[in-house]
Amino acid sequence: MKNILIIENDPDLLGKYSDILRNSGYEVTAALNSKLGINLAISKLPSLILCNTVLSDIDGFGVLSVLSRNPSTTKIPFVFLNALSTPDIVKKGIACGADDFVTKPFQGGQLVRSVEARINKNKNQTSLPISEVDNIHPHNGKGLEKLIDLISQCKIRHIKKKQMLYYESDHSQWLYLLIEGCIKTLKLTDDGRQMITGLYKPKSFIGLDTLLLDDPWLESAEATQNSSLYFISKSAIIDLLNEHVELNQHFIKILSANLHEKEDQLIELAYESVRKRLAQVLVRLNKDAVPIDQLDICRDELAGLAGIAIETVSRILTDFKERGLIERNGSQIQIIDLYGLIKMKS
Repeated sequence: MKNILIIENDPDLLGKYSDILRNSGYEVTAALNSKLGINLAISKLPSLILCNTVLSDIDGFGVLSVLSRNPSTTKIPFVFLNALSTPDIVKKGIACGADDFVTKPFQGGQLVRSVEARINKNKNQTSLPISEVDNIHPHNGKGLEKLIDLISQCKIRHIKKKQMLYYESDHSQWLYLLIEGCIKTLKLTDDGRQMITGLYKPKSFIGLDTLLLDDPWLESAEATQNSSLYFISKSAIIDLLNEHVELNQHFIKILSANLHEKEDQLIELAYESVRKRLAQVLVRLNKDAVPIDQLDICRDELAGLAGIAIETVSRILTDFKERGLIERNGSQIQIIDLYGLIKMKS
């Protein structure tokens, strides 16, 4: 049974959160102040930590700072509970190493989804974090260490929002590792519409599908936010893979996950109604949303991901809002009823 540590100085809220998670099958450890919470985190090593940002002694950011410096707790997923998740507060939390924000007040289902999402993401992580060399298997440790060393020696380059990383038909000698921001890959239809083929978040490799090919890019890549990437020489990666064959399994896992995602997208485009396609796009985006249930994406990108017209996106989003599935303010979309979106019929 997964153990969740909750650090909250309001006894009523602490009891409420504990009951919600216990009723969902979790074991709960509760702490009414940050010092006790830090000690319990180190002694219990929970599966995930929920922590209020505002505490009476050390605030939540201080708790995260202490635990992130401790080797035994640094990899435990950490989720902030906060009354107001402004962009500045979220940015500060993510910079400190937080995995998610849950904004109060919230429904019990939202809290449970956040916990499940972060535990599953931590368990199923397929991309390779630069700093993670601790739990390397002895049979492939040397290759992973050399890969991490190679990446750390590469230059970090910054591109601005709307700037192109590469264009379709270009040749490139680089494999990219995104460390900050968001990159979309896209193809243009004959009538000039965008079809988004991929949406990459931090710790994602971009260009693995052309690593062993001398072919030009089959799609373009554009930054949807100000982004930072490692530019890694393809030839250096290939030399490393030839030297340490066991490294290939890591890249095969990532490629397999990407392939399954694109297969799902193609099936949706072929068989699902526009309404269901857009609902499924929102559900997919929500898996990596920070804060959870809050998306920042424009109509153009939603249209590209779902393969539908921009005007249709606007009409369906209005319908979703009237049904109580979402709230919308410009490019900001808040998921109100995730299960309603999941169950959306054709």
